[in-house]
Amino acid sequence: MSDEGSASSVHGGLFSNNANKGYQNDTLNPYFIHPNENPALVLVTPLLNGGNYHSWSRSMTIALRSKNKIRFLNGSLPRPNDEDRDSLAWDRCNTMLLSWLNNSLEPDIAQSVLWMETATEVWQELKDRFYQGDVFRIFDIQEELCTLKQGDSSNSSYYTKLKKLWQELDNFSPILQCDCTVTCKAVTKIREYRDGDQ
Repeated sequence: MSDEGSASSVHGGLFSNNANKGYQNDTLNPYFIHPNENPALVLVTPLLNGGNYHSWSRSMTIALRSKNKIRFLNGSLPRPNDEDRDSLAWDRCNTMLLSWLNNSLEPDIAQSVLWMETATEVWQELKDRFYQGDVFRIFDIQEELCTLKQGDSSNSSYYTKLKKLWQELDNFSPILQCDCTVTCKAVTKIREYRDGDQ
């Protein structure tokens, strides 16, 4: 049997002319894992401790999107059937994500999700457990903004804290886009008011 025109799958078998399966060198394929990536990586710090869920989940989303693995978290890349050769590649990626997630959690939280089978399950469990509804988080941010004082902090440190809170508030309470067919200046005015508050 000739190997010409065939590619080796992760199972060590051969398949012919199936471009979808040659993901070992295709960095855009969600099954691709770079040789430097390993289960011991800590993708984000600080570790999730419960109170920092919003910033932690944002950091983790950015890290996994850069690795083209976000579809494993949100469930949009379900596990292929066992007969599909991609099932082993999916299992390998899922296991890698489980390790990365566990490494980014405080030990007591990591223990509580250790026996879950998929990264999607872990991600959803953490969201269900720690996500505060937007309304509550917006209130908390506004309260932090009102009570934040410079105290002994340097100007730079104070400004950084303030800027972080404003950016988080913008994330939870974005200014909506206007769908007017006529040129409308309402959105521009709202942005000016918001910028003036900052």
